[in-house]
Amino acid sequence: MKKDTSVHWHRTSAALDLDGKNVAVVGGTGGIGRALSRQMATRGAQVTVVGRTFRDRGMPNIEFVQADLDRMSEAQRVAQTLPAEDLDVLVLTTGIFAAPQRQETPEGLERDMAVSYLSRLVLVRNLAARLGTARPEGAPRPRVFVYGYPGSGQTAHVEDLNFEKDYVSMKAHMSTVAGNEALVLDSAQRYPGLGVFGLNPGLIKTDIRANMLGEGSWKHRAMETAIGWFTPDADTYAKHILPLLFTPDLEHHTGTMFDKKGSAILPSQTMTTAHVRDIIKGSEHLLTRKVPAVRH
Repeated sequence: MKKDTSVHWHRTSAALDLDGKNVAVVGGTGGIGRALSRQMATRGAQVTVVGRTFRDRGMPNIEFVQADLDRMSEAQRVAQTLPAEDLDVLVLTTGIFAAPQRQETPEGLERDMAVSYLSRLVLVRNLAARLGTARPEGAPRPRVFVYGYPGSGQTAHVEDLNFEKDYVSMKAHMSTVAGNEALVLDSAQRYPGLGVFGLNPGLIKTDIRANMLGEGSWKHRAMETAIGWFTPDADTYAKHILPLLFTPDLEHHTGTMFDKKGSAILPSQTMTTAHVRDIIKGSEHLLTRKVPAVRH
């Protein structure tokens, strides 16, 4: 990954006070999303978390919206439920790894593509026009942070994003990686009133690989143990990256990607204008074919 030397931000030595901030974290019930949600809530932010199982009942400043985001209809419902007009920051962290054998959602979508990418596209499309519109005049631009692995040089299999013809698990997952990077770049152009950013956390010990290795299997436990030896856990990462989400230094930037340390990085060289366009058009076509009632 190459550094983007045109973007700089400064950490403050003062304690981060988020009193008065409103945040939604989609995927906020586990892994990085949960760690970020807890960090923000303890600093005074009002946080709405979206996920399947709520683990922080009784913790101040956190509200829960239950949803299973392998369904685009659920993503649309969540978008209608969230207090979008009051939000300062929207964080999209929900994701899995593609399974060894192709899995399909009730809506006919490859499951990793649905959870890790397409649900995010649906959320952004249904929330963008409303984000932050009820906040006081002069408030900073609303921000959207899309988690993935931007800058890693991936491409999407645009000829068959749903992998109905030839399924290879890693190829399917890397298509979601490319999709999320394209989502950042496309949304930054499509919604100039928002600040849209991509975040690459690198390897973090979470449950994201459970779908690929088998939740609770010896392979899964061994993999996460090994990752934990050499990489930070989600809480450590969240504490380090949190100031980036609120720094005023991003006010005049959009479409920027950041690595695990919070340094700005360049988009993948594979993310040409043509490839971004092909990914987005292919995604829209797939959604129209499979879930025509869902707005995207």
